[in-house]
Amino acid sequence: MYDLHTHSLLSDGVLLPSEIAVRYAALGYKAIAITDHVDYSNIKQVTEAILEFTHHWPKNSDIKVLPGIELTHLPLGQFDLLARYARKQGIRVIVAHGETPAEPVIKGTNRAALEADIDILAHPGLITEEDARLAKKKGVFLEVTARRGHCEADPYVVKCALKTGAKLILNTDSHMPEDIIDYNEIAKIARKSGLNSGQIKKIYQDVYQFLKD
Repeated sequence: MYDLHTHSLLSDGVLLPSEIAVRYAALGYKAIAITDHVDYSNIKQVTEAILEFTHHWPKNSDIKVLPGIELTHLPLGQFDLLARYARKQGIRVIVAHGETPAEPVIKGTNRAALEADIDILAHPGLITEEDARLAKKKGVFLEVTARRGHCEADPYVVKCALKTGAKLILNTDSHMPEDIIDYNEIAKIARKSGLNSGQIKKIYQDVYQFLKD
């Protein structure tokens, strides 16, 4: 099991990165990414802190912890700049905060994010087929999320991804302890969104390959 979208107290979460890692490990996860929210106001501090934490996380731990960020509510012209900055610093997983139905997001965010160097388009809402095809072309994961509000569009995202061939990823987008859920809960959300057991298995295989590359 893998979860590449989690938040610590470095942004709007409530747990230390180490607490997040221990809680996911206890549920059998093999790898997670700490992906705190960033924009120009905090990207340097958050990137430095996450890289410092993951550098010192024990290599023999039961769970691998990857350094990540979530580019959040950016003006459209800033996605490429900040993604390139984060990658240059050593950030492994770049998530972009997509056009979720749960809150106001600048129109065109999905496209601007996909045109930048990102790995995951989080909660992309009513993503267009054109943008889903771009995600497929660039190998960007479209997120099926357990997060309340954001998850309302999960069935649409699944349908669009299956039609276009875009890769999917299952994430919790955790902010609090109660957001950290086990495989049975994640699988239930995935099935409710229209995925079968074989498709869920394929998602984890794709993520495993991403982690190997």
